[in-house]
Amino acid sequence: MNAPLLFHPNSDAVYGFAQARLLARVDSPYQRIEVWDTPQLGRLFTLDGRPMTSTGDEFIYHECMVHPTALAHPSPRAALVLGGGDGGAARQLLRHPGIERIVVAELDAQVVRLTREYLPEVHGGAFDDPRVELVIDDAAHYVAATAPAQFDLVVFDLTPPDSPAAGLYTRAFYEQLKRVMSTPAALSVHLGSPYFHARRVAGLLDDLRAAFTRVRTVNTFVPLYGSLWMMATASDALDPAALTLDTLTERLAARRIDSLKHYDPAMHAGLFSASRSVRDKLSQFLKPSS
Repeated sequence: MNAPLLFHPNSDAVYGFAQARLLARVDSPYQRIEVWDTPQLGRLFTLDGRPMTSTGDEFIYHECMVHPTALAHPSPRAALVLGGGDGGAARQLLRHPGIERIVVAELDAQVVRLTREYLPEVHGGAFDDPRVELVIDDAAHYVAATAPAQFDLVVFDLTPPDSPAAGLYTRAFYEQLKRVMSTPAALSVHLGSPYFHARRVAGLLDDLRAAFTRVRTVNTFVPLYGSLWMMATASDALDPAALTLDTLTERLAARRIDSLKHYDPAMHAGLFSASRSVRDKLSQFLKPSS
């Protein structure tokens, strides 16, 4: 039976799908997971009513979360995905042939089970690749137990800060995370919509800038999220925003990455350029630089 599927990105906004079909619902120990089918974006899943990933546009989010940062690294070999139980981030990381190890630290086994069953296009078999290690555990516990300097790339593929992942969006965790990051290394994290979540985005940027030397924002429209969506890269050594068109083209060619659907070198600089309206909106909440 079809029914409206509505999302509330904040208390003043609502958007969604007039006709959606519920395929599965599970209340795990951590959250309610639902899988829906929609005419516009195909199958998607939600966590506690929030949109996570759809088969129709997941490539926009996952390509932007992975490739700008991965291409900034001259030879990434190991990556850590925090969350990422749908496998989309791991799938994109596997496109880089130098990658030898990917650890996906996902809190909720039910997310993995349901998305593998209902959204196989998202993971694309990533969890069957011997380079991918799935760890069902709290990511903070995993990081605390991991030896230093293990990972070249870290992807925060998590639910927002007001969720079970809250403790991972903190300066204390960033400092702990830096212990397991090699030199050079970089992370990517999604921030939210500057129109729906400006205060949250600004707070996340303040904390990232307190922990890392180089923090850059990425902007792209994600249909499932109903808005322009902001992400960030953070590093003490790498600066994805400084990559030239020639360098990007050369690295993509050298790594034989030629079948992306959204990201390409020509759009790279634009991803890192926020409009005046976005800058003005965030400036109300960003703390002045010291």
